[in-house]
Amino acid sequence: MDFTFDFSLTTPALIFPAISLLMLAYTNRFVVLADLIRALYNDNQQHPKQQNLDQIANLKYRMDVIKKMQIFGAASFIVAVISMLVAMLKIPFASAALFAIALVLLVISLACLLRELTVSIDALTIQLDDISDQNN
Repeated sequence: MDFTFDFSLTTPALIFPAISLLMLAYTNRFVVLADLIRALYNDNQQHPKQQNLDQIANLKYRMDVIKKMQIFGAASFIVAVISMLVAMLKIPFASAALFAIALVLLVISLACLLRELTVSIDALTIQLDDISDQNN
């Protein structure tokens, strides 16, 4: 089986819209989390509780994961742009290799997103269980 791939200048450009939308979604997650942290901080200042400290630890971890998501997403974007520049210099193998690296970085970013979603859902489950326990 012969596998040929026609790599051109426009190939790396194919992932630009996806990366842009992902970065926007990541930024929105960051902003919501930052607002939640500020509200939790203020609540803890007025009414210190162990539950607040547990939530803060969870949020710190989620912020770290979101930072990684953004770093790998931005790195993917940068490497895709460099891939286009190398394609303009008519070095197809290097350009294709850089594009492959950009895709790998994008996959890592998405894996971080899955991790952050899992941690977020776990935190919400803990809160829902706490509400259920209080009502029983």
